[in-house]
Amino acid sequence: MCNIRDCEDLVSMKKSFYLFNPGELSRKDNSLRFLPIEEGADGAEAFGVPRYIPVETVGDMYVFGSLRANSSLFNFLGMNDIAVHFFDYYENYTGSFMPKESLLSGKMILAQAQAYHKKSRRLLLAQKFVYGAAFNMQKNLSYYHNRGKDLQSIIEQIDQYTPHIATTKSIEELMGIEGNIRQAYYGAFDVIINDFDMGTRTKRPPQNEVNALISFGNMMCYTVCLKSIHQTQLNPTISFLHTPGERRYSLCLDVSEIFKPILVDRTIFKVLNKEMLQERHFDNKLNRCVLNPSGKKIFVQAFEERLSETIKHRRLGRSVSYKHLVRLECYKLAKDLLGIEEYEPFRMYW
Repeated sequence: MCNIRDCEDLVSMKKSFYLFNPGELSRKDNSLRFLPIEEGADGAEAFGVPRYIPVETVGDMYVFGSLRANSSLFNFLGMNDIAVHFFDYYENYTGSFMPKESLLSGKMILAQAQAYHKKSRRLLLAQKFVYGAAFNMQKNLSYYHNRGKDLQSIIEQIDQYTPHIATTKSIEELMGIEGNIRQAYYGAFDVIINDFDMGTRTKRPPQNEVNALISFGNMMCYTVCLKSIHQTQLNPTISFLHTPGERRYSLCLDVSEIFKPILVDRTIFKVLNKEMLQERHFDNKLNRCVLNPSGKKIFVQAFEERLSETIKHRRLGRSVSYKHLVRLECYKLAKDLLGIEEYEPFRMYW
């Protein structure tokens, strides 16, 4: 049996794999076999060169094209703790295949449910999610303000909203404050980003390139949080800031609020200001804007690079990746729910 540090090292060796092209995924001995399938000029299927992926290197998979698979393949994925996340052509997240919850805990489910049903307890946790998100937004704004972008008025506007987080009396009131903070924050995007205009936040569908990146990046962040929650005893359907609902992992929405400014927004600023993504990487059709396949590849590569970046963790005294920070956040929340240690949201300190 590996110790905790060894297990963390083993997990860090695994990677996310992205399937952009239609194809067939199957098991071949102890590997995954992906066979690309394209439609020929005569309408007949044309098979590409198969690719073999050792299963021990796979952390999770993202599927953007049509995929053929069978129950035997998903049994194999489940045995190896591999999640599969599915997206449609318009970048909408449609669902995930999640392995059996090996860390499932009745004690944790009861603790989450009790915290949710106790109004003051739920509100306090929800306030901490919003405070952590607001703090990290302000860190982004300060970073670019110190590099020549005039964001002082927006920083001051959010500073005026932030003290009201702790005085809210209901989730509805808190969500109103959160909405005001985020609206002010998104107003900074047109200042930070050089050659693209965001305007107002639009989704379902996004109306322009910046909104398309925000929607796509937020879904990517959601799946990272889902995977991290799955690796703890937390139940992803019981949340505190967002109301639990049918057919969604609402705790992922709570946790992702803290990390969207760190992971998604900083990636967006990078790929646009460094001209890694340009107009040719987007498709504007049917009153919506989406990344085309080449654009998706560029963004997910930049997003993965961001997840792999490391910082010196103050408490642990060692370097950890941003991806591992998300899982540490889930552990912190679990400790609070079990009465071990009070939860404090992660805040950028650099």
